[in-house]
Amino acid sequence: MLIGLVAGLIGLALGTFGVLAFRVSEKQRQLLDVDAEELALPAGAAEVLAVVGRAFVVVDAVDGVVRASPAAYAYGLVRGHTVVHKELLDMTAGVRRDGVVLEKQLELPRGPLGQGTIIVQVRAAMLGEEYILLLADDRTEITRTEEIRNDFVANVSHELKTPVGAISLLAEAIESSADDELAVRRFAKRMHKESGRLAALVQDIIELSRLQGASVAQQGGPVDVNAVIAEAVDRSQLPAESKNIRMVVGGRTEAKVFGDQDLLVTALRNLIDNAIRYSPENTRVGIGVRSRDGLVSISVTDQGEGLSPEEQERVFERFYRVDAARSRHTGGTGLGLSIVKHVASNHGGEVTLWSQPGQGSTFTLRLPEMEGQDGEEEQSIAAPAAGIFRQGANKPAVTQVPRAAGATERGANA
Repeated sequence: MLIGLVAGLIGLALGTFGVLAFRVSEKQRQLLDVDAEELALPAGAAEVLAVVGRAFVVVDAVDGVVRASPAAYAYGLVRGHTVVHKELLDMTAGVRRDGVVLEKQLELPRGPLGQGTIIVQVRAAMLGEEYILLLADDRTEITRTEEIRNDFVANVSHELKTPVGAISLLAEAIESSADDELAVRRFAKRMHKESGRLAALVQDIIELSRLQGASVAQQGGPVDVNAVIAEAVDRSQLPAESKNIRMVVGGRTEAKVFGDQDLLVTALRNLIDNAIRYSPENTRVGIGVRSRDGLVSISVTDQGEGLSPEEQERVFERFYRVDAARSRHTGGTGLGLSIVKHVASNHGGEVTLWSQPGQGSTFTLRLPEMEGQDGEEEQSIAAPAAGIFRQGANKPAVTQVPRAAGATERGANA
């Protein structure tokens, strides 16, 4: 009897436990059904969000992500079902507390690693009674463009003040030294130099502004690269002769490029003038061309002091000077390489730099060839000038190009 009684109690306990487990399971299933119903967005909200054209995130009462667009994941705003940035959670808390629409521009880390950031315009508002909607618009490029424009205006104002102030002071000095012929001549010479700097700066600013508004696609046409090189070299003869620098042109190409010849001449002339400016006297500057793999490459090599890796990263910035004092002495405006970069970009090409301290620099302008040309063949590139050996007047000069510059060694007509 004792064994039967114990077995009965055990059976009763098991039955009771089974009934309780069933009831708990039913309650959990009902709760899940309620949660699934609560996850449904207000009528029409999903359709509107699908065509809104912005990254969006919908969060619930505990800031869990109910729905998010692919752009929200791409911007790094959401990871899994979690809103990543505290700034966004602060906005949802403010909307939930005050019931008002909040809008802010935030600079947020693009990812968990590195220093990359994204600038987004975020708008937070209630969506129905349970949800909060975050709309994000990527403003990174627009903001950076505005910063560049503001910096450009500030830099122009600063750069113009120097020669204008110098001319004003020199004019006063001439006026006060009217009876001293030697002083007048000395001050007039300085004034002439400062006015030349001012004219060069204004011309570069005008050129840069014209480049930003130029449409190569609408105004361009077939351009003979050899003619561009010849004209650019001819325009640089005077500064080269003043320092007894020999310009050596090597190579030819039958390939043509599509673009604006005047702009290309301006870009190449800036590269040549830059090479002349930073090369010592009685040296050479090499200019060479080659055509390969659908690209025309024009390289300009100097025998200057070369650039450090830090300087190479900034050398194409507007108004950047490697040595500001030396650049002012040589007449540099800090805009030449920026103009080259704009010209290359407008023509669908690029400008690259190879340089090592003590070994000079090689700037290479690469442009896409025009389609539909026949007889394309690889040509040589004449650089660096340090490797050019003089020979007879009608004999080829040998050029050697560093492998880092992306060039090959060929014969070139000097």
